[in-house]
Parts: sequence; structure tokens; C-alpha cells
Amino acid sequence: MKRLLLIFVVVIFPFAVGHAQSRNAIETSTDIAMFAPAAVGAGVALAEGDYKGLLQLGESLAVSVAASYALKYTVKKERPDGSDNHSFPSNHTGFSFAGATFLQKRYGWKWGVPAYLVSGYVAWGRVYSERHDVWDVLAGAAIGAGSGFLFTTPFARKHDVVLTPVINHEGNCGVYFSMKF
Repeated sequence: MKRLLLIFVVVIFPFAVGHAQSRNAIETSTDIAMFAPAAVGAGVALAEGDYKGLLQLGESLAVSVAASYALKYTVKKERPDGSDNHSFPSNHTGFSFAGATFLQKRYGWKWGVPAYLVSGYVAWGRVYSERHDVWDVLAGAAIGAGSGFLFTTPFARKHDVVLTPVINHEGNCGVYFSMKF
């Protein structure tokens, strides 16, 4: 959680604050921030030796990107800035929410909350920079979160994690922890 927040503060926040009036700066920051939840998810999976989780993250991201691009080239909705006709849905938002949903579902809310905050920033920034409208980012978020939910299983359940408070015969309190490998 702290690492993801650190990424936000060091990499993304300076763009937002230092160039508050610049739509280009916000757009650039969302170009970077969209990768943060997935990168952190991959890092956590590798640190945990969770190769099944890494595969699930890859599946979630691949489906999100494929669905987004299929819709972009089918719907052909013009962007608010008029630059092209690939506005619907927001792939940046979808990719970010797929990574955030993976983190939340696989490793819990301590990873999910900051990841969803970064994803929310990406969604807001895409609208603010006039690359998408609200419907584009909502659809992107739904596609990303949906793919994350579809392919991700909780890490704790996979390993039968048990965390139980205990009191011994002397009245001392503690915690019992077990995990199946």
C-alpha cells in the first residue's frame, strides 16, 4: 500500500500539482499512472512467488485491452477533443482498473484501496484532459474491473490462510497463523 502511494506521490502528483492548469500534463500523468496498479500487482506476485497470480493478472489485463480495442474499432465514437474516433471505451481506465481489481481481489483491500485511488485518478484525468467523456471511463472501468473479477482468485483462499486470536492457559493473548503451501 505504501509503495503504491509512494509511486503516486513521486511520479504522478507532481504532474497534477505543478501543472494544474495543463490538460497535457494531466494526460501525460495518466499515460504513466495507468500502469501503476498492474506494475505493483506484478511486483507483489513476484515477491510472493505467486506465479498463478501473475498469470491471472496477465489474463485480466489481456482481456481488458482486447475488449477495449474491439469496442473502440466497432463503436468508433469521436473523442471530446476531436482527435480521432476511438474514444469508447477508455483503455487507460480499463487497464488501470484491471490491475487494481487484481490487487484487491488477490491480496486484499490494503493493496486495493490505493490502487483504486490511482485508477480513479486515471479516470478523472482522461475526462479532464478531454480524451474521454464520463461514459467512456465508466465503460473502461467496468471492463477492467470485470476482467479482474473474472480471472482473479483470492490468494488467501488458495493457500488456506488461517489467522485466529488465541488465549493460552496463563491468560496470554496471541495469534495463531497457518498457511498451506
